[in-house]
Amino acid sequence: MFSATPRTRREQHEDPTQTIEPLWTAEDVSTFLGVPVGTLYQWRYRRIGPRASRVGRHLRYDPADVRSCLTKQAG
Repeated sequence: MFSATPRTRREQHEDPTQTIEPLWTAEDVSTFLGVPVGTLYQWRYRRIGPRASRVGRHLRYDPADVRSCLTKQAG
């Protein structure tokens, strides 16, 4: 059935069960993995390790990608 009050465009696309985790900096990933930031840059150059994206001139990592990469390395 239809609700009495119309939903706004934002409410139509918002899912309260899913929250978006903020992107991590190279320093965040370095701390999480226990490796130097320089190692992350080497991995990026060699195309190994977690995927990173440029946001403007800043390098950012999706926490889910970092965890996924760690899981793949462990197994």
